[in-house]
Amino acid sequence: MANRPVIFPTFFLSGFECSTFLWKDGKRRNLAAESRHDRHAMEDYRILRGLGIGTAREGVPWPLVDRDGRYDFTLIDPFIEAMAATGIAPIWDLCHFGYPDGLDPFSTAFASRFANYCRAVAEYVVPKLPDPCFFTPINEISFFSVSGGEWGAIAPFSTGRDGRIRLRLALCRAAIAGVNAIREIDPGARMVHVDPLVHVVTPRDRPDLTDAAYHEAHEDAFMAWDILAGNFHPELGGSPDILDIVGADIYSFSQTEYREHGPYAPLPADDDRIRPIRDQLVETWERYKRPMIIGETSSAKSGRPAWLGHIMQESLAALEQGVGLHGICLYPGVDMRDWDTGEWVRNGFYDIVEENGDLKRVPAAAYVDELRRWQNILADKTLPGTNPS
Repeated sequence: MANRPVIFPTFFLSGFECSTFLWKDGKRRNLAAESRHDRHAMEDYRILRGLGIGTAREGVPWPLVDRDGRYDFTLIDPFIEAMAATGIAPIWDLCHFGYPDGLDPFSTAFASRFANYCRAVAEYVVPKLPDPCFFTPINEISFFSVSGGEWGAIAPFSTGRDGRIRLRLALCRAAIAGVNAIREIDPGARMVHVDPLVHVVTPRDRPDLTDAAYHEAHEDAFMAWDILAGNFHPELGGSPDILDIVGADIYSFSQTEYREHGPYAPLPADDDRIRPIRDQLVETWERYKRPMIIGETSSAKSGRPAWLGHIMQESLAALEQGVGLHGICLYPGVDMRDWDTGEWVRNGFYDIVEENGDLKRVPAAAYVDELRRWQNILADKTLPGTNPS
């Protein structure tokens, strides 16, 4: 892509699933260990480098490195070594749905402990890798708030609408404190605040739910970003500089039909109520006028190549309409387990196959070929320029 200011070294980004939540069965999950990314870090980063990807979302497992405020970051040393060897820049994900045992996210101690941890992470990683450093303080605040605050699927296992609102506010407070703590160490650090971009429609037989569905899609879905930007609850210290880079996660199942109780129903692919992704990106850009990336996107199995093609067509259309889109994170780079079933999702560039007691990485050839096709298209294309600040 010629003559275009950039934030990240390549337009395509990727990353590795790194959730460390307490699941509804009371057991802590460690998705990086389940895929053995923690043991295959060098191989996994070489896979991304071979794919021509220069930035990766990578997790610091807060519940595992923080023991009552004492830190052991040796767990992430293999990641840092792999990044240095391959020249891949990280976006450090500091809280991917998991926090230390015994810590109450509704307590006043939560934000201060998170800030201390963020400061310690910055002190550890910033001297080891080139500038600029990128961080996602708390991943998907909105989804975290729904899953842990309303549905009770992950800790803190709250239920009800009030739980969602309380948890979202607590997580926003902590995220803002975390940003400030990181910038005490590295004033030039960039923040990528990732959250799902959703579209919620009214059930055809329930026109009385029209206002509720609209509120969910056009107000509530943006509330975490609004708080970080200082548009709501300004007493928490949000600002456009705190929001910094908007990471919009986009999946086909993010377009849903409203339900009064529990998870909403995903719209089938041929539903006439599906909203073009380009329109969602334009709405988000016009709301914040901050640099954007697609923070996560993928499909599964044989649907991966077609989804990538669809995302690229919609993204190019959004760029033509002036959206400051600086990258697309095709996530994950390597396969992951389904949270509920434990089966391999088959949503990465490389599938995982269990073989002789190890987890072998096997390329998803059609998906890789589609990536190469789009990389070749972008190499010869001048995209509309955007302000990289």
